[in-house]
Amino acid sequence: MLIKKRFLFTVTVLLCSCCCFAQGFVDAAKYGFSPKATGVQNMIALQKAVDKSGTIIVSEPGIYKMAGTIYVGSNTTVKFGNGVKLEKVNEQGDFSHVIVNKGASKRQYDESIEIDGLEIIVNNMDVRMFKEAYGLHGQLAFFYVKDLRINHFRCYDLGKAQYGIHICTFDNVIINDAVIYGQKDGIHFGRGKHFVVSNCTFKTFDDAIALNAHDYAVGNPEYGWIEDGVIEKCYDLNAQPTTGYFCRILAGAWLDWKEGMEVQQSDIVVSENRLYRVQMQPDGKTFISKTRPTHTEGMQTLDGITWGVVQNDVLYNCGVRDVTFRDIFLYKPRTAFSVHFDIGKYSRSYYPGAIKPVQRNLSFDNIRVLYDTPSTFIHSNTPIDMMSITNSYLQNNSIVFNGAGIMDDFGKTHITITNTVFNFTKDFSFIQIQVPGKKVDLQLVGNTIEDGTKTLKLEQGDGILNIVK
Repeated sequence: MLIKKRFLFTVTVLLCSCCCFAQGFVDAAKYGFSPKATGVQNMIALQKAVDKSGTIIVSEPGIYKMAGTIYVGSNTTVKFGNGVKLEKVNEQGDFSHVIVNKGASKRQYDESIEIDGLEIIVNNMDVRMFKEAYGLHGQLAFFYVKDLRINHFRCYDLGKAQYGIHICTFDNVIINDAVIYGQKDGIHFGRGKHFVVSNCTFKTFDDAIALNAHDYAVGNPEYGWIEDGVIEKCYDLNAQPTTGYFCRILAGAWLDWKEGMEVQQSDIVVSENRLYRVQMQPDGKTFISKTRPTHTEGMQTLDGITWGVVQNDVLYNCGVRDVTFRDIFLYKPRTAFSVHFDIGKYSRSYYPGAIKPVQRNLSFDNIRVLYDTPSTFIHSNTPIDMMSITNSYLQNNSIVFNGAGIMDDFGKTHITITNTVFNFTKDFSFIQIQVPGKKVDLQLVGNTIEDGTKTLKLEQGDGILNIVK
């Protein structure tokens, strides 16, 4: 009898536990989210479900029309089952984001968000509305977010205007198992720290991954350092025509506003303990600023110059530091990693005379170049202190330092290359220093040249190349 009582008690506890566990889940279908519903109906239904927070489940396979953005708050997981696809439709006007966090428009952090199994069909609705934040334009977008997880994301039809995933001002982000095809950046980061991107496949016209500490005026809503990250187990598939990079690593620097300074599109200044940015046409025109920008939000035109408020925390430069790239498979013949300043009509990310940002400690481990077209492996026109290349396979690829005359001193860069195989079929210089006075220390340990008749050619140019034993 005692045994029976104990058994009944155990079953009762288990049943109660299961009931409590089930109550933590919300079925979006309960609110009318359905492949048979209109885009407006689905937008309303999914928003009602997401507003419950906890874990929201979408289980029925099918294409779900979406006529507007879904806003996700803290402590929310949205799980999309196999065969579930969200298709943007124009039933009440164009919209940018399929999903964005609730705090984005107020610059308030949302925490503990997970998006699992989302597939977006852009359906030619590729627009930058800048409703939530100027410069935020991912199909899936987060601005001011902590503890974010994105798993099993798919998008095969990116247009020319919007990124696949856009994340800015973040702490602790993990993106795992994404497949992104199309015209614009696959994954685009603004400022933040502690991130992992893993098991992703890209087939993009523009950058597969962008680490844009600085950016075009419309490229990111805020600016600052990107640090402490790992990008691993990623594939950059070939696509024609080709441009961009596998990874863009973009730095910037600017000055305090002063009367009479010359500015152009995208220039940043510090004024009244805020950052302001020139919001004009990218036509190469320059302007003389005579009136200090002091407005606290939005845009204001002074002396024919439109200034937009960027952010309230002041810094004078930014870049990328302490990031590791490993197990990267490159099929697309283009510059793989570009460590640079923008210099052109769209953006001048280094203002003459600003305090130079030093991008730091970039590591490249098991990088596989799987094409033999001559291309640049790493291009840099910014100061960078150290790069290490290990256990990699390079073909007709070079490392190029090009200063473009934007500053006098690019500092010293230490490059360590170990256990790497070089397969050269073309005659070119592996290291090319095109910056007068640029110093490079190069240390080579345990590497192999596949064709024993060839040598590793190094081009010092006007720089100073020191081979470290």
